[in-house]
Amino acid sequence: MRLRQRIVYKSAREIDKMREAGRVVGQILELMRQIATAGVSTKELDNAAKRLGSRAGGEMAFFNYRVTGISYPFPGNICASIDEQVVHGIPGERKLKNGEIISIDVGIQLDGYFGDAAITVPIGEISEEKQRLVDVTKGSLDAAIAAARPGGKLSDISAAVQEHVESHGFSIVKDYVGHGIGQALHEPPQVPNFVMPGLRLSNVPLKPGMTIAIEPMVNAGSEYVQKLSNEWTVVTRDRKPSAHFEHTIAITDDGVRILTVP
Repeated sequence: MRLRQRIVYKSAREIDKMREAGRVVGQILELMRQIATAGVSTKELDNAAKRLGSRAGGEMAFFNYRVTGISYPFPGNICASIDEQVVHGIPGERKLKNGEIISIDVGIQLDGYFGDAAITVPIGEISEEKQRLVDVTKGSLDAAIAAARPGGKLSDISAAVQEHVESHGFSIVKDYVGHGIGQALHEPPQVPNFVMPGLRLSNVPLKPGMTIAIEPMVNAGSEYVQKLSNEWTVVTRDRKPSAHFEHTIAITDDGVRILTVP
């Protein structure tokens, strides 16, 4: 992930533009929640997301996205990650089955600005462990957003995620983190879901105009992950399930504004 060198603070007008991109992201994720059912392929989800994004005038942010060290660009419009797949699942012919969970990550560019968010959806009846994993991961995002306030520090967000997740006996993925966002999909600062003593990022102040994507990735088993041979998809090393939730937010003088809701 290539980041610009400094945090880019946004004007109220720019945040409004990001809200419009985020609104489309929220609408797509709501559609995904409705149609992600047993027998539906991840490619069908991908196609439906693209249709809605195009109708809204947006461009799918992930399609053809390039990362240094990966030999080809991301081939999907969404990331569709099932069960032990943590992030960057590539949509294809695989059909969803009852008992699975699927994490769906969506990015949209609209009028020069980006929105980025993710949800984890249960398919039919899921196990008690998976349901608790989904609930705790969503709860950690809620806790992080509640901790994000002007005058605070980035570490407040990181600590809120870590405390919520670990208090429920789950593990935080540390190899992948959240990020700043705006006219680029990935901007400074990185937004870790954990606190490391002495980490310089911990002291980054939360100031009005900062726009960030908070995205806890939580594993039912150990924190360790690895990439599959397709170079993109990240899975848990122990193959236990993982969940992922994300919102793009803006820090304002009045508090936090969630930008990626319908």
